[in-house]
Amino acid sequence: MSDCLFQRYRAHVLDVLRRIVPDIDEDLLARVELTPTRDPVHGDMATNAALIASKPARRKPVDIAADIATSLLGVEGIASAEAAGPGFVNITLNHSVLQDVIPSVLKAGEAFGDSQIGKGTKVNVEYVSCNPTGPVHVGHCRGAVVGDALANLLDKAGYDVTKEFYINDAGNQVAALAWATYWRYLQAIGSTMDAEAFNAITPNGLQYQGEYLIPIGQALAEAHGASLAEDGAKPAPAEKWFALVKDFAVARMMDGIREDLLTLGVKHDVFTSEAKVLADGVTDRAIKALEDKGLLYEGVLEPPKGKLPDDWEVRPQTLFRSTEFGDDVDRPLRKSDGTNTYFANDIGYHLDKVERGEQVLIDVLGADHGGYVSRMKAAVKALTDGRVPLEVPLCQIVHIVRDGQPVRMSKRAGTFVTLSDLLDEVGKDAVRFTMLTRKSDAQMEFDLDAVVAQTRDNPVFYVQYAHARCRSVLRAAEEMLGAEAVASDALGKVSLRALIADAEIALLRRIASWPRTIEGAAVAREPHRIAFYLGDLAADFHALWNRGRDETTLRFLQDNDREGTLARVALVAATAMAIRSGLAVMGVEPVEEMR
Repeated sequence: MSDCLFQRYRAHVLDVLRRIVPDIDEDLLARVELTPTRDPVHGDMATNAALIASKPARRKPVDIAADIATSLLGVEGIASAEAAGPGFVNITLNHSVLQDVIPSVLKAGEAFGDSQIGKGTKVNVEYVSCNPTGPVHVGHCRGAVVGDALANLLDKAGYDVTKEFYINDAGNQVAALAWATYWRYLQAIGSTMDAEAFNAITPNGLQYQGEYLIPIGQALAEAHGASLAEDGAKPAPAEKWFALVKDFAVARMMDGIREDLLTLGVKHDVFTSEAKVLADGVTDRAIKALEDKGLLYEGVLEPPKGKLPDDWEVRPQTLFRSTEFGDDVDRPLRKSDGTNTYFANDIGYHLDKVERGEQVLIDVLGADHGGYVSRMKAAVKALTDGRVPLEVPLCQIVHIVRDGQPVRMSKRAGTFVTLSDLLDEVGKDAVRFTMLTRKSDAQMEFDLDAVVAQTRDNPVFYVQYAHARCRSVLRAAEEMLGAEAVASDALGKVSLRALIADAEIALLRRIASWPRTIEGAAVAREPHRIAFYLGDLAADFHALWNRGRDETTLRFLQDNDREGTLARVALVAATAMAIRSGLAVMGVEPVEEMR
């Protein structure tokens, strides 16, 4: 586990504060922060401790800040501490404290920044979970990247993470998939029935007509010949083929979905079938549990304003008292005909996760599911008596553009851009990094030209270029000094006293803040912070690189200064390792050189 400077010195701040205000409440101490200063002129760190302690101490924040600053001067590693503003304390560390970060980085490798803040808490992150009725498209892509990066982030922060995909293989949409696949099957065995004719015999119309179902229909024909049809290539009664075709289609669609997600670098640990959850009786157990708690009743809901949802009926239904748990209206679990609503099935699925021992549930959903969040949180809270929290990060839609115009690239799907098409166009790393350059609930445009441009304005290129430059320096250092001299264990032992220039200290300061970034991003569930950090780290490195062009003393490799060269090579190696650690969380591969 990497040492977090901010945790170390926050502990010193708390010790000082307890001495100055002996009776301060521990809950107040939990609100004390130690954060990087916005301007290095004001030091390396700043704390709000005096502001937090002012009320219980019945003293002015500036007076407490002055006392804290005086006491901190006695702490090893602190060069200066000064009261500032309305009650902050700015702290400057000795250069040696920042320099000492480098050996820990080189020893930890890509594990630099690993934390145990999660304490092994079992967290289930469910994401993508698209209906297996078509290819993965760009609408699913952002949730896939955000969910995967969030799971990686939590894993690095010490949580016990399960990555999960929920297969919606029950209900009307999967039934529609079966009918559409059967139509393609009939075509594969020689039927001339067109879409209009087949639509007339389909219960809910021919909903899926994309070309992606053609190979599945052909595979059915290869496996079963004409046995699923009658009189050559005419439709047979549904009871003869429906279950078989449905299972076959779902399995083939899931194969394609898994393949597309693997190309994106997304690999789930668990795939849970909605149909299996229903068959195992989990949904019935969930409904029974709510009933036993006195949370179900028969009633009629008022019609909602605007468009009526699928689960609204004018007749009495089985309703869940979700308003008792923060929802705005009670929700139907069973329709008047006794069948479950989609919501009821989802409650069963979440109970299934709880019964598997998950302690925190995270569902990464599209923004169009925003209205679903309060009812689902209410259900989980009711089922677990508030023991298991449900968190729901929402992902806004992504618009694919080229030259400022919307793009339609799909040949197979027709009406949407598939993930496969996007990956073919720009590659996995550009997709993943770009999707994480905005907070997930903010809309974004994915500019196909910008994400492949080799300019500073392209964050993917800018960070990758920093890593490639680091690797270039390390290769040159190996030629100059020998492989043994620039090995990580050797560099971890060199003197770092030469690293005192402002640009070098700025880079050291940024590297040292990586463990804090991991912990803050994990607690906030915000993987986009990693992209921001890497952008700042790359900027600090490029700034030092450019300074070396003008100031020879800042160049990484110098023939007449072996000690200084080794110190700077160690700094470069630590920078490369911090970049690699961050890219690993994002699921992006570092590049060795730019071509």
